[in-house]
Amino acid sequence: MKISRKMKRAATGCLAAALLCTGIINNVSAFNLGSVLGGVAKVGGISWLVTQYGDKINSAINSVMMKEGAGTNYSTKVVPIVSLGNKQYIGAAQVVGPSKQVEKVKAVGQIQIAWNSSLFRINGLIPMDSVNPTSFSRVQGVGVSANIDVKI
Repeated sequence: MKISRKMKRAATGCLAAALLCTGIINNVSAFNLGSVLGGVAKVGGISWLVTQYGDKINSAINSVMMKEGAGTNYSTKVVPIVSLGNKQYIGAAQVVGPSKQVEKVKAVGQIQIAWNSSLFRINGLIPMDSVNPTSFSRVQGVGVSANIDVKI
């Protein structure tokens, strides 16, 4: 399967936006405004990138998955990941499932649990009907098919 010129441009645009965002964050650090401001910029940047480029990121993920023989006939969508512990946008995830259920997903909630004196770490990923980590319902029948991590 060949990747179309439009898809290449979309992927390039997403990469350029990510690099621009990274450049802006590095400049904030260079002015010594502190790591807290840098973290806020990254969190806001993630939310903005997912809002602006979620469809393009989703298409790029689907193209790669299809090329690798791991495509799906179900609906997919890219949404922000919200940490249920500190209520920040910490990345993005692609969800997969029946169209009506995927449409309901607004975010993926992440719960991190340390177990057995931190020997094991569990990352729970929950498709949610809200970006508010204190008031949501799990969207049944939807799974997480890709995780896009961003270091904060």
